[in-house]
Amino acid sequence: MSSSKAQPASEAGSAPPPSPDTPLGADRPPRPAPAFLRLWPVRLVGWLILLTAAPALIIAPMTFEQQLVLSIGIFLAALFVNRFRGHFAGLVLMLLSVIVSSRYTYWRITETMYMDNIVDLVLGVGLLMAELYAFVVLLLGYIQTAWPLGRKPSPLPADPAEWPSIDLFIPTYNEPMSVVRPTVLAAQAIDWPRDKIKIYVLDDGRRPEFREFCDAVGVTHVTRDNNRHAKAGNINAALKNTSAEFVAIFDCDHIPTRSFMQIAMGWFNRDAKLAMVQLPHYFFSADPFERNLDTFGTVPNEGELFYGLIQDGNDLWNASFFCGSCAVLRRTAVEEVGGIAVETVTEDAHTALKMHRRGWNTAYLALPQAAGLATESLSGHVGQRIRWARGMAQIFRVDNPLFGRGLHWAQRLCYLNAMLHFLYGLPRLIYLTAPLAYLYFGASVIHASASMIFAFALPHILHANLTNSRIQGRFRYLLWNEVYEAVLAWYIFRPTLVALINPKLGSFNVTAKGGLIQEQYFDTSIAKASLVLLALNFIGVALGIWRLTWVDPQNIATVWLNLAWTVYNLMILGACVAAANESRQVRAAHRVTLDVPAALYFANGHSMRCNTFDFSTGGLGLELPTEVKLAPDEPIEVALFRGDAESRFPATVRFSNGKRLGIRFAPMSFAQERALVQCTTARADIWAARWGNHPRVGVHRVLAHLTSISLVGFKDMFSHYYRAGLSRLRLPKRSVGTKKETA
Repeated sequence: MSSSKAQPASEAGSAPPPSPDTPLGADRPPRPAPAFLRLWPVRLVGWLILLTAAPALIIAPMTFEQQLVLSIGIFLAALFVNRFRGHFAGLVLMLLSVIVSSRYTYWRITETMYMDNIVDLVLGVGLLMAELYAFVVLLLGYIQTAWPLGRKPSPLPADPAEWPSIDLFIPTYNEPMSVVRPTVLAAQAIDWPRDKIKIYVLDDGRRPEFREFCDAVGVTHVTRDNNRHAKAGNINAALKNTSAEFVAIFDCDHIPTRSFMQIAMGWFNRDAKLAMVQLPHYFFSADPFERNLDTFGTVPNEGELFYGLIQDGNDLWNASFFCGSCAVLRRTAVEEVGGIAVETVTEDAHTALKMHRRGWNTAYLALPQAAGLATESLSGHVGQRIRWARGMAQIFRVDNPLFGRGLHWAQRLCYLNAMLHFLYGLPRLIYLTAPLAYLYFGASVIHASASMIFAFALPHILHANLTNSRIQGRFRYLLWNEVYEAVLAWYIFRPTLVALINPKLGSFNVTAKGGLIQEQYFDTSIAKASLVLLALNFIGVALGIWRLTWVDPQNIATVWLNLAWTVYNLMILGACVAAANESRQVRAAHRVTLDVPAALYFANGHSMRCNTFDFSTGGLGLELPTEVKLAPDEPIEVALFRGDAESRFPATVRFSNGKRLGIRFAPMSFAQERALVQCTTARADIWAARWGNHPRVGVHRVLAHLTSISLVGFKDMFSHYYRAGLSRLRLPKRSVGTKKETA
């Protein structure tokens, strides 16, 4: 990592006066140096004792009673350590978890693989491989997140004349104008000298209406005569015809805030070898899991772990990578690696890998300064994840981070974990079916007694969950990862396997945004894999109960162990089925909670101060100080404020209900649309205030929540098939009448 990262902010020049909507957290003092660089002698001795004793603890043979005592002792120590705040306690928990999990893995390899027949051996090896995969990912995850850097914005030179030039690219292919328009207008509102930023809409759809819009608002519309290499090719074509020092890239649905560049650009002044600064992808609409499971805003979504913790952890190791949007890249670094990578369908991560190999640095700022649309349907979400998984598997084959020059060991491990993560398809399927081997066939996939499995496996699971709960608590609740993976497992298993065999297969697919779901429906196609697994596990429970009636007493505990595992799998699969029950999405413009001052101007010349409670690109929700009776469609003006500046917008009344008023915007000029964006989606504080605010939740509450979701999933599934069965049994009335007449 560049030594400039340790440079005090005061040495980088004085900061410009903050704008009235400076993002939350941007002015906080930097985090002190890591505690492990200034440990007390007692702590150092403790670490030495723990590290010295660890190998002996991992491989020492023990009886059941000794193992139980050791497990209880280590877990009580972990609970004690978990009471303390700070990163040091987190590191101790990681070490204890590694010791316990390593001991379990060593025991599994050396003591539980003595199988009596080939069926047990094959099934047992399959489960062991899945566990070894999970163990490696656990270790790499601890390395990645051991000490998130917590980088803060660096100030720019006081004189804006010294700020660098930027080309801002907005690539688009088939997205509707309603999606692209707010992004373009927000980009024009970015606080940066007008002569130092140029905005380009890279339209691979070559649409005349987009050219007309770009000409009208004063941005450059760029096309090419082919669509080779999809998004990467689109950006590379634009790079050849532009010349600014830096290139900012935004997906066409990612609306930047006014302060984006002032937050992102300071670090480039401090590090001449800095190739890229990446900021989080924040989504103001619910993704399919959040919408279908009704968890939007209450449970961290699937992407929050990556952008809230993992990228920040990668930054410590100079391994944060490009995510395709909400990023600024140094042109010379991109040109040195031959432009945006085109060899794989995850061109963003591959480009970062190439830059790291050439000795360039990257940076990550965990401050949301742009927001976009999440995928609209579960099938679209699965399609997007398939592309990511295929692309990471392709990189693993064609540019494996473990080999080749240019990377230090930590970078190799961070990239390796990013790629291994998307190989979870087969291991997850094995976990969802492993207990069925015994319940169906009596096969012993772990050659050990139930008591020994309990003594070794349970501490491994408890420590991993306790440690991850502490590390990930605000960004990923326990067990939710298993729901996400279970939904996707079958669908990413096949493309990742194909990509590992032949990385040239597969093509780039554009993620649909801005669509509607007119009616609620159960997506049987996307739920097919979950339904099959669900049926197998239901049968497994029935067989397990049957086995309890005749199995010999010494194997009763084994039956109960596999039954408990199967019931747990049913809970996870029930949540998967619930996620496939698509909820209606009939709003073309998503509403976002916003509480800011506003004013109403009535046709009779009166006015009223009020506050907003939400907004969309189509209208506002207003909280009035007193009840006002207004007729639907009555014309009205609403004013919003940016500092002391007031902007008025024409509107009509949509509903009037006591002290609440809903208004619909009337047609506006481009200047008014731009001002509306500045007052709403482009506010610097709007997304940062919502970032990482989820409270930590105990595992008992997570289990209760997932159980209730699972039960709803079962109800929806049975209701769907009950209605489908009835519809097949009923004959159309006309057909019945025709038969009677014929008779």
